[in-house]
Amino acid sequence: MKAYFCGWYYRFQSDTHTLALIPSYHKSGTGNFSMIQLITDTDAYAVSFPFSDFTKHGDTVCIGENTFSPRGISLDLSAPGLDATAHLTFGENARLRYDIMGPFRLVPFMECRHSVFSMRHTVTGTVTVNGVEYRFDDGVGYTEGDRGRSFPRVYAWTQSSFPEGSLMLSVAEIPLGKLRFTGIIGFVFLGGREYRIATYLGAKAEKIGDGELVVRQGCYRLTVRRLTQVGHLLRAPREGAMTRTIREHPACPVYYRFERDDTVLFEKTDERAAMEYEIPDTPAPAEPC
Repeated sequence: MKAYFCGWYYRFQSDTHTLALIPSYHKSGTGNFSMIQLITDTDAYAVSFPFSDFTKHGDTVCIGENTFSPRGISLDLSAPGLDATAHLTFGENARLRYDIMGPFRLVPFMECRHSVFSMRHTVTGTVTVNGVEYRFDDGVGYTEGDRGRSFPRVYAWTQSSFPEGSLMLSVAEIPLGKLRFTGIIGFVFLGGREYRIATYLGAKAEKIGDGELVVRQGCYRLTVRRLTQVGHLLRAPREGAMTRTIREHPACPVYYRFERDDTVLFEKTDERAAMEYEIPDTPAPAEPC
């Protein structure tokens, strides 16, 4: 059986709280199933479903009685340790000009392919998790997705929404046949304008490590620096199955700086950014004897 996974990542936040929902389905040598993961500021939950509970009609995904679409989410989850409901309505999605993968979307046998469905949209409604209600009154949302066999072995990803727009950056080790290279995809959505950052546009990594990413593309440079190392344990795909454990920081402080030549277009420490950092830190130099 060919290993495969497909997942959607819905992130939404208010001034005081952040939540994310990840519906997915999986095919692997150990069996087929679907799953919903729920992430709050303080906890992470995973609920498995039979593969037959997953359906997709156009841009709407359903797992059991739970519905996810570009227009909103309806959730009714009950499992050991978790009772969660959601009724959320999304505003108009801000879409990319073209696929975030660019020409790489046509390359066969890639380990993982990424999508961005909405750079930014409004979120209205409520989510209740184990009796705690989270209200979103004109909150802000972001939606993306992944599909393929496995998450990259080594990668970093971050997403931030702010009053002027939003951004996403992913830097990963990409296997392609016998070769491996550093792949970069991302965008800065600022003042209604999309700045695309990608390997296929000439983006190069100036620094990867020690919690920092520095990417240059022509006259543009984007710097990302994590300011914490604590995160929730989250399940991630390996050969279709959810057997890998990663750490996601759903709402943590991250520093961003976006420059064009010597002009700073955007600089901010977002106290509620999202980040996954699966890159080994550079070991400290050995002290002389």
